[in-house]
Amino acid sequence: MAPSRVLVLGSGFAGLWAALGAARRLDELGVAKGSVDVTVVSSQPFHDIRVRNYEADLSACRIPLQGLLDPAGIGQITATVTGIDASAATVSTADGLTRGYDRLVLALGSSVVKPDIPGLAEFGFDVDTYDGAMKLQAHIRNLAERTADPATATAVVVGAGLTGIETASELPKMLSDALGVTPRVILVDRNPHVGSDMGESARPVIEEALAQNNVETITGMGVTAVGERSVTLSSGDVVPAATVVWCAGMRANPLTAQFGVPCDRLGRLPVDDYLRVEGVAGVFAAGDVAAAKMDDDHMSVMSCQHGRPMGRYAGYNVISDLLDAPMLSLRIPWYVTVLDLGPADAVYTEGWDRRVVSRGATAKATKQVINCERIYPPLTGDRAALLAAAAPELQAAPTYGH
Repeated sequence: MAPSRVLVLGSGFAGLWAALGAARRLDELGVAKGSVDVTVVSSQPFHDIRVRNYEADLSACRIPLQGLLDPAGIGQITATVTGIDASAATVSTADGLTRGYDRLVLALGSSVVKPDIPGLAEFGFDVDTYDGAMKLQAHIRNLAERTADPATATAVVVGAGLTGIETASELPKMLSDALGVTPRVILVDRNPHVGSDMGESARPVIEEALAQNNVETITGMGVTAVGERSVTLSSGDVVPAATVVWCAGMRANPLTAQFGVPCDRLGRLPVDDYLRVEGVAGVFAAGDVAAAKMDDDHMSVMSCQHGRPMGRYAGYNVISDLLDAPMLSLRIPWYVTVLDLGPADAVYTEGWDRRVVSRGATAKATKQVINCERIYPPLTGDRAALLAAAAPELQAAPTYGH
């Protein structure tokens, strides 16, 4: 008898932990080896620590999937998913193949939205992916071969959300190291304030940190064109700049539209407390492609904070659903944000209203533990450690000093 097939699409925070969570649940239920096949389909054979892409050193941010999946008996296919037919229970990939499934976990993540602005696709950079971040870093290194005029020494970051603030805070040192001059970094956003989603409590901390980092801010302003050495603002002003980093807006993988159910404004699929896609049999979703209730009043956000537990629970539940075993509902009773502010340390907020509870060096130490330890899978290749880390249990909020 052919094994049942569970496909996990994506190898980010949600996809990796969904696959490991599924392998753990098979062990828990004592399922005979070979009776259920769990396979990850991913466009890259890596698990990327995406949330660190704003940093200067990305050497520890790309982890080969083989060392994470092989010990757990999980298959891996490197292919780009191009289509999903839920009625036929099949997945199509760019290599021209179609694969069937008995259960599916969609965890294809999100991407930065780049509008059709003249020159943006040709001259703009981003830190949305590891490859994109490495391309930006190569560009900055290559700037050293040019004359250090105002355009060469200027970078414009578009979008003053969390990623934009973290990127802008790191760029002055990256540019200074490459060029040997004091650079100009400008953070542009259409909203009246930087960090508009961070709330009133954190805003003064962020503004103070950006000033300390010598990052200029232009708010209430958009970008209408990008050139090789210039940026045109919606005011008509032209800023000489050889580096433009787009950090404005995220959207779920567009394949969510193929399930025929209404998605939210970010393109995310509605899921129930078990991470099942509402109205679609046999399909679970986790991470940035899923809109899940975290409590009675708040939905999940596009972050590893929610993507990792959503993946673990989706993996547990997809096997439970397949084998008619009890499932677990996911609710997360806490929410925090730890924003890296570069040389100006960090700020830690707690609650959905983002009250500042820690800042400075203490918050920076917490951020470093998160970025370098907390969000990593075990890297020893030990099966027991990997499956233990995939337990459907909620971590406590990161510790901080009051």
